[in-house]
Amino acid sequence: MTPLFRRSTPAAPGDRLVTLVRKPGCHLCDDAQAVVEKVCGELGVPWERKDITQDPALHDQYWEQIPVVLVDGRQHTFWRVDEGRLRKALGD
Repeated sequence: MTPLFRRSTPAAPGDRLVTLVRKPGCHLCDDAQAVVEKVCGELGVPWERKDITQDPALHDQYWEQIPVVLVDGRQHTFWRVDEGRLRKALGD
């Protein structure tokens, strides 16, 4: 399993961060995580996982769309993650 990276300081200009918003027991979330792990691992891009059941603000914003993938804090996609599209967004 690829390690989960968490950023504790603000991103420097040009740095990328992928955020996967998910919930436990969600098969689409598991599928999305596999794509995020693969692409971010291959490109060396840090990523983080956030649990929608633990964050009321994320729940209010995304509860109908999970899994949601954010790139640099902006919504990239939801439900299904396309590997090629994520690579393109990350500049590969």
